[in-house]
Amino acid sequence: MTTKININKKLTAVAVSSLLSSQALAANIGNTEVSYGGYIKLDAIWSDFSDGTLGSQHIGRDFYVPGTTPVVPSTGEDAVFDMHARQSRFNFGTASKLDDGSTIKTKIELDFIASTGGNERVSNSYSPRIRQAFVTYKGWLFGQAWSNFQNVSALPETLDFVGPAEGTVFVRQAMAKYTIGNWSFSAENPESTVTTEGGERKVTDDAQMPDFTARYNYKADWGHFTVAALARQLTYKLGAADETESSYGISASGRVNFGKNNIKFMLTHGQGLGRYVGLNVAHGAVYDGKDLHAIDSTSGFIAYQHYWNSQWRSTFLYSYFSADNDTNLLNITGDPTDMTTSYSANILYSPVKKLTFGAEYKVANREVQSGAEGDLDRLQLSVKYAF
Repeated sequence: MTTKININKKLTAVAVSSLLSSQALAANIGNTEVSYGGYIKLDAIWSDFSDGTLGSQHIGRDFYVPGTTPVVPSTGEDAVFDMHARQSRFNFGTASKLDDGSTIKTKIELDFIASTGGNERVSNSYSPRIRQAFVTYKGWLFGQAWSNFQNVSALPETLDFVGPAEGTVFVRQAMAKYTIGNWSFSAENPESTVTTEGGERKVTDDAQMPDFTARYNYKADWGHFTVAALARQLTYKLGAADETESSYGISASGRVNFGKNNIKFMLTHGQGLGRYVGLNVAHGAVYDGKDLHAIDSTSGFIAYQHYWNSQWRSTFLYSYFSADNDTNLLNITGDPTDMTTSYSANILYSPVKKLTFGAEYKVANREVQSGAEGDLDRLQLSVKYAF
């Protein structure tokens, strides 16, 4: 439960901090409401890869990253077990009333997953990483937040950090966004991943303009529906190379309610989407020594959540990604990912509203253009308390 306390402006910052770090999750300081929240989460993950185990502290062992599933048989194919609390996060926000009656808000959010600075030998002292940091004012958002191309509210409830990793748009980045009514528009940070000779990935930051998005949201009693469009410029400048390629994408997603139960879905198609989809399971383009060739892709997921009663619920999920690789360029790209799919089911128990115990089983497959493939079987147990 969130409580609010009126605090005299003359209280010191130490006193305010003390209040926020105890039982109070929100406090009023003059015309500003200060809030604090987040969750603590423990994950225990058993992973069995059919074609080689990922190394210690590999990101693909902390959560499902489709492009990391091994497809080449190797030694060390026994199952591995990991435990971590790195998904735990916290956020801090403010909302200030201005003299003209409007409100200016800020938010900063941190977690510890996919960060450096730790080890599992002694301290597990992982560095915090910034997730979001932005200010909103009169319809404008400035800072780092979820991409306007992504519909966060369509993500299903899973124990895995992302869930439908190959099937969803998943990007946080710096942007300027404007929202008016059901519409929102943004200019966002450009970044491209390009395949060069030998299948090597080059990350380029040479675009001359931001990525542009437009989005329309429709809400009703039955749920909500979102359509988003993306336009971007892929650029590769290295040595004598100076190439650009225009790319686009469109994504439809939403939620349909059936009483307390619901279906969530997303379908995305585009050219040169690269890092926007599937945790960068495919690159944005291929450079053949003269030109850039954008990679087409289609991805999506569908998830059904069923409430067994007031304390027990489950999510059943199917997710997929398919790339349309140009086979004439395989001498350059090597053996890129052709498609990935995953299925998962979980059972979640909440004895009280903000405490959840859960178990989730995931089966995933990754296939590369040559036909080689690898599987992943994963059992994940989690305990989460939101505050």
